[in-house]
Amino acid sequence: MNKFMKVAVDEALHGMESGHGGPFGAVIVRDDEIISRGHNQVLVSHDPTMHAEIAAIRAATKKLGRFSLHDCEIYSTCMPCPMCLGAIMWAKIPKLYYGAKAADAAQIGFDDDYIYDFIKNDFADGSRLFLESIDVAQCRELFAKWDGKNDKTMY
Repeated sequence: MNKFMKVAVDEALHGMESGHGGPFGAVIVRDDEIISRGHNQVLVSHDPTMHAEIAAIRAATKKLGRFSLHDCEIYSTCMPCPMCLGAIMWAKIPKLYYGAKAADAAQIGFDDDYIYDFIKNDFADGSRLFLESIDVAQCRELFAKWDGKNDKTMY
């Protein structure tokens, strides 16, 4: 077994046995060294976003003192959900190694298909989430102010 995936599995087991959340663990590695690890903490934190990958990303960026993890890789016990996949990409992590597939997670009650379906249908369904664009001009003013800032840091 891959040594980093083993750590991710152990992290997931720890979280499950502690009652923190589901069977998910993640490890972020740079230059063959573990930078951070995380497990699902949805139940203990009462935070639906506290997935293993999010916990690991938050710990890694804090430890490294930067928002970009461009020189790291992540090991996850399962193919990340859409939120975590987005976070991995926002963090600019170039390599993802995962164990179980999304279909495996769906078989035990962690099914993200409705999110993918929602996105593929161009947000038109409305059965899961009502969407309406309002106050567009005022919100675009924020974008114009940002665009005009000379001291902005892009991320």
